[in-house]
Amino acid sequence: MKNIAVIGAGTMGNGIAHTFAQFGYNVQLIDISQTALDKGLATITKNLDRMVAKERISEDDKNNTLNNITTFTSIQDGVKNVDLVVEAATENVDLKLKIFKDIDAACGSDTILATNTSSISITQIAAVTSRPEKVIGMHFMNPVPIMKLVEIIRGYNTTNEVMEVIVDLTKKIKKVPVEVNDYPGFVANRILMPMINESIETLYNGVAGVSEIDTVMKLGMAHPMGPLQLADFIGLDVCLSILNVMYDGFKNPKYAPCPLLVNMVMAGKLGIKSGEGFYDYSESRKAEKVAKQFS
Repeated sequence: MKNIAVIGAGTMGNGIAHTFAQFGYNVQLIDISQTALDKGLATITKNLDRMVAKERISEDDKNNTLNNITTFTSIQDGVKNVDLVVEAATENVDLKLKIFKDIDAACGSDTILATNTSSISITQIAAVTSRPEKVIGMHFMNPVPIMKLVEIIRGYNTTNEVMEVIVDLTKKIKKVPVEVNDYPGFVANRILMPMINESIETLYNGVAGVSEIDTVMKLGMAHPMGPLQLADFIGLDVCLSILNVMYDGFKNPKYAPCPLLVNMVMAGKLGIKSGEGFYDYSESRKAEKVAKQFS
């Protein structure tokens, strides 16, 4: 396996492209927007510069990584002659199903199709293709170049051979593959999102403030960041989408999104990406100032 297409140049997509390219794979990064591609490449360059400054890689390593990435605004052109496609588009069921129909039609019959979905059924995605046995989940963690975990999710029809290929590939890029079964939220978000949602409920019910909730979890549970800060980092819209997928999938009220989360997303308060969530990021990307609404 040498040629890999990555669909989506956003936070996860550019991180996945960066990682594969850094390990010598030819990466074809695809997005419908040239602006998004340019922004994605700028992010990759900035992250590589940071690694050079910390002497983790050389300037030659940086240049080789960037040279391994080619950009495309067309799926049909971008997935030609690749061994693997990794879809990293927005966490939206309808969008992902459309993308998989398109890449299934455009790719060679031997190409493995992977999705970076963090909650949506691999079996459901695979069902819209003509190769469900070659569809698999590769759920990378953010930020991709740093985080070691990749959840590997087998769909109902995914073959052992495809699973073995993807597990081996994950190890080759110095990540740790963990095989999990195909249920809404898998393992990471099935555990994480109810915790984040309960933290928002705790704020919503007036039990404690934003910084107090986060401080309890950081100092009391040894979490590197508090759940409300983490929600801002992930994106409140992403958290809401994942909770909705789990609520729809399990029909269990414990996964129902907190009304405060729903309202914040409707109001465009999405966290770091919008400049405000539970914290105010107008002056710093660090969660140092609680948003005015909660202060």
